[in-house]
Amino acid sequence: MESQRGQTPDHGSDVSGPKQSSVSSHGRQRNSSSSTCKDFLRKFVDNELLTSSLDDWFSGHSEDCDFKKPLFDVPFDLSELQNFDYAIEGVTFQQLVRMPNALHASTSDIFEANAHIALEDFLHAAIKGLWETFWDPDESLPFSVACIHSTSSKFYPAEKAINSGKLDGVCATAVLLKNLKHSQGRWDHIVVLALLRPDIGMFSGQNDQQPYHAVLGEALFFAMRVLLSRSLSRSSTVLHNSDCVYVLLVDSQFGGVVNVQGDLNKLDFDLNNVYGCSADWIKKHAQVTVSSIDRVWNKLGNANWGDIGTLQVLLAIFHSMIQFCGAPKYSLDELATEHSSRLQSRRSERHLVSRQVNGNGLFRFQQQSHSPEIVEMQEEGAVNVKPKEILKLENGSVVLMEDADLKKGFQINDILTDNEPPIYRATPVEEPTKTHLLYVGSSPSHLEPTWEDMNSWYQVQRQTKVLTLMQQRGISSRHIPQMVASGRVVHPGPCNKPNSSGSCGHPWCSTPILVTSPAGETISNMIRNGLFGIDEALRCCHDCLSALAAASSAGICHGDIRPENVICVSNSSRHPYFVIIGWGHAILEDRDRPLMDLFFSSTFALQEGKLCAASDAESLIYLLYFCCGGVCPELDSVEGALQWRETSWSRRVIQQKLGDASAVLKAFADYVDSICGTPYPMDYEIWLRRLQRTIRKDHDKEIDTSS
Repeated sequence: MESQRGQTPDHGSDVSGPKQSSVSSHGRQRNSSSSTCKDFLRKFVDNELLTSSLDDWFSGHSEDCDFKKPLFDVPFDLSELQNFDYAIEGVTFQQLVRMPNALHASTSDIFEANAHIALEDFLHAAIKGLWETFWDPDESLPFSVACIHSTSSKFYPAEKAINSGKLDGVCATAVLLKNLKHSQGRWDHIVVLALLRPDIGMFSGQNDQQPYHAVLGEALFFAMRVLLSRSLSRSSTVLHNSDCVYVLLVDSQFGGVVNVQGDLNKLDFDLNNVYGCSADWIKKHAQVTVSSIDRVWNKLGNANWGDIGTLQVLLAIFHSMIQFCGAPKYSLDELATEHSSRLQSRRSERHLVSRQVNGNGLFRFQQQSHSPEIVEMQEEGAVNVKPKEILKLENGSVVLMEDADLKKGFQINDILTDNEPPIYRATPVEEPTKTHLLYVGSSPSHLEPTWEDMNSWYQVQRQTKVLTLMQQRGISSRHIPQMVASGRVVHPGPCNKPNSSGSCGHPWCSTPILVTSPAGETISNMIRNGLFGIDEALRCCHDCLSALAAASSAGICHGDIRPENVICVSNSSRHPYFVIIGWGHAILEDRDRPLMDLFFSSTFALQEGKLCAASDAESLIYLLYFCCGGVCPELDSVEGALQWRETSWSRRVIQQKLGDASAVLKAFADYVDSICGTPYPMDYEIWLRRLQRTIRKDHDKEIDTSS
């Protein structure tokens, strides 16, 4: 893997056609014509000359840094890699061609050939897995993988280069953006570049050592060629990304990442000194970050997809794909939050969830904090973890919120629910006659989220997203909360956070807040105070169905129907009405997973980990059953919860209990039982009409049907 590594042909610039305009897509005036840049690129062919021009710069970095410190900043910090690890936790990457082991290779040529083929398969598995996870599994992959030949600057699959006897000239492997007009590949279509070199692993495990000067100089050489080629592209997408490129450094076991960013308009295109000018640009105008060298493949040639080395490479490929394909359909943060659901499912599998009796006598999951460290287990099985500081609001206090460019104050009246995290009833300072619900999230400064942090994320950030989406899709119902305000806490004292999304270090800085309307009393509190009877059961069923019907019209399911998430609103209304709150765990698309609750989750949710069309209605049946005095079983496992459901439905225990309250509720339970787990949609309209007639006939009351 040594021959002609840094050599590229003088005519290598023909991979990028001339630009049609002297102004880039960023609107910046180029200080050199396209022809000059193209001539510059033609002469920029020797990586060793560039490396020698950077010797003093490398030496200066070495002198400025302590022996144990890396010479350059790293492209990704630990929190980024950890978040990325959570996001791809359930993704299957499949490298079918194993990376060979140099110790077991019969000849160096065979080893090198197999290594190039394995590297191509690794890159293909990476882009395929990332594309299907973050973008769209139903769309064809817009990337390909090929080797670059140094003497012709052409792109070949590794097997073709080997069969044609051109393996010695292979200098790099590239992920390319597919282009029907240029199926052979072009330099400006390179998304990310990988250099397969035999000596990368010697820098692993040595106080986070980074590649030495020769290897790093070669990586910077190839980075410069890619950036220059992109700057000559006719594609606006490519031009837009002519200031940032990732280069991967790998051998048969280890790998690392080099990232180069900078404005090429500041490069002096002196055709008589291309290497000196390039070196000056790198020293003065480029930001170079270099990761540590860590293991990517194990001794069997399998990629360690969840280890630091592979995560660094994958994250570099991910950011490179974003450059050419735009923001993914599913964000990193969104997929990373599914880690919490998977943890909860695992705890259920291991029977680590315990029962906790809340104020209304109903059993629910006990949410406990978790820690990435090993902790001592107490006799009762609880995890002893010191909770992080979470913003607590007292009655009568005023919280100041920054919403866009406005600051709004809300005075806390009382606490609606005392669960973790709590929900407050609050009054706007400027409108003291109104009452809203106020949700407080957790500070973004928490690196490792606790259970409470994840709960508050769903309660605030995710619910904000869902309610915003409902507004955008035109969903309007008095039985669904409306978002009043959404913003960040303005904490006391000075704040010097670096940007709008950062934090100054104060425990409350950038803590998110969501305010919704209307406010009311939870069903839990109504039962506790003996205020939930037959009339309330009928109205609750009608109003909740109305909310679910409105949401389902836009393809949204609630996924977390329980007594704490339904409130009764009685202010300035002729008759009280019910509103479903807590939309943070709503199911927006197939990949979303519902919150598991042993008592209120549907049978299909417990079995399959997702919802069917009737799942929310089934959860509503369980809610009404318990509210009407149904026996509350002792459940401590998913298996026990499924057994209780099967027995209760088959023996018609649930139908009979609801029949004691109203015949229409019994009939509705039978209907839900008949379609649970089937693909058939709910017929909301017929049951809304039947419930409406029953309320008017049996109780001589009107019901508001405006929704």
